[in-house]
Amino acid sequence: MSDPAVSAFSRRRFLNASGGALLAPAVLTSAGSLLAQQKADSNETLKIGLIGCGGRGTGAAAQALGADYNSKIVAMADAFDTQIESSIKNLSTQFPDRVDVKPDKKFTGLDAYQKLIDSGVDVVLLATPPGFRPLHLTAAVEAGKHIFCEKPMAVDAAGYRVAQAAVEKAKQKKLNLVAGFCWRYNTSRIECYKRLHDGQIGDITGILATYYAGPVKTMPPASARPAGMGDVEWQVRNWYNFSWLSGDSIVEQAVHSLDKICWAMKDTPPVSVIATGGRQRPAEDGNIFDHFHCAYEWEGGILCHLTNRQITGCHNEVIDYIQGTKGRLTIGKGSAPFIQGENRWRWRGEEKNMYDLEHEALFNAIRKGEVINNGDRMMSSTLIAIMGREAAYTGQKLTWKDDSAPAPGEKGKAGERVALAIVSSQQDLAPDNLQFADKFVPSPMPIPGVTKFA
Repeated sequence: MSDPAVSAFSRRRFLNASGGALLAPAVLTSAGSLLAQQKADSNETLKIGLIGCGGRGTGAAAQALGADYNSKIVAMADAFDTQIESSIKNLSTQFPDRVDVKPDKKFTGLDAYQKLIDSGVDVVLLATPPGFRPLHLTAAVEAGKHIFCEKPMAVDAAGYRVAQAAVEKAKQKKLNLVAGFCWRYNTSRIECYKRLHDGQIGDITGILATYYAGPVKTMPPASARPAGMGDVEWQVRNWYNFSWLSGDSIVEQAVHSLDKICWAMKDTPPVSVIATGGRQRPAEDGNIFDHFHCAYEWEGGILCHLTNRQITGCHNEVIDYIQGTKGRLTIGKGSAPFIQGENRWRWRGEEKNMYDLEHEALFNAIRKGEVINNGDRMMSSTLIAIMGREAAYTGQKLTWKDDSAPAPGEKGKAGERVALAIVSSQQDLAPDNLQFADKFVPSPMPIPGVTKFA
C-alpha cells in the first residue's frame, strides 16, 4: 500500500490523530493557481503522469491527451510492468508523437506512485484500484500536482479521512482536482439536473436508482493461483473481488448512481440508511457481495433507493427515477433524459463525450490559471457509498452523524446507546505497508447480523 518513506501518510496514524471524527466537507475555493497561470502564460508542454495503467487509466490518459494538444504522457506507474507496456502500445496508436515514456520513467511495484510523482510531471492521473487512492491523492497534493482522480476516492473510513485531508490541502495550494464522477460533466445530465433544481418536477418525494450489470472481474478459482505467489499479489491481480482494494461493487461501480442521487439532493448527506445485500453466486475466494439494496433517508423523510446487482444472466439496466410533486424525471431509459408531468421535456441537444469533457475542464482550468476542485462532493458521495455498504454488511441501520451524542456543555446519560454513525467509523480494511510477497488474510465474507460495525 505505501512505502515506508511516506509513513507520514499512514491511515492508522491519521485515524488516531483525528480523534475518531470524520472531516466535514468545506466550502470550495475559486482562487487562481500560480503554477497553472505560469503554465498558461508560457504555453509550456504539460507533462502528464499516469498512475494505474489498466483499461480505465489508459482511457483517462487518452482523454487527457485529447483535451490538451500541448501535452505529453511522460511517465507511467503500475504494480505490473505488463500493464505499462500494454498502455503505451494502445496510446501510441492514437497519439504516436505524444507518448514519450522513457525506460527510466516506467515505475513498477506498490511504491511506483511516489517515484512517478517525484519524476517532474505537472499533471497526475490516478486510476489504480481505489484501495490505494487516498495515499496516491495525498502524495500528489503534497507534491503540488494538478490531479484527475478516478472514483471512488476511498474504501473505508480511514482512507476517507486521508483523502478528505488531501482535498483540503489541495484547496490551500490552489491545485486543480477533477473527480472521475463523469456524469457530472455529461451535457444532457447537467441540463436535466438544472431543470430538477429549478423545480420543474416540484419537490422531490423519492428516488429509485438501479445499477444492474454483469460481474466486472470474475474471481478465478484458488487453483489458478501460481505457485509461490504471495497473498497480496494474488489479491491485487484480482483486486475487484476484495473489499480492501475495490470497496465492493456499490462503492466501486454503483457509486455513479449514488453520486447522481447526491446531485439531485444538492449534495447534502442523508440522515440514515437501511440496507440488504449478499452473495448468490459462490466464489472460492474474495469477500464481496454481488447485490445490494440501500434505502437512504434524507431530511424531510425523503427515501432514496439505490439497488445494484452483478450476476450473469439477469436483467441489466442503469436507470434513475426521480419522483416529484409535479412529475417525474427519468434518466437512462432511452438515449435522452425526459420529464413527465406538468412540465414535459426531453433532451434534444447535442450530446458530447463526458469523459472528454471532464478532462477538457481540467486542462482548460490549468491553462487559464483557474481552479476546479470537485473534492467535497466526490468525498461525500464516496462516504455515502461506504455507509450503504456497511449497513448491508452488518444488517444495522446506520446514521450519518451521532445525534445521540450530548450537545456541547451537556453530559450524556449513563447507558445511553451510541448511534452507529458513519462519521464515527473506525474502519480500516488493510495495513498500509503490505508487500507483494506478504501473507494477508482480508476480512471474511460479511454476514449481516454477525459482522460488526467498526
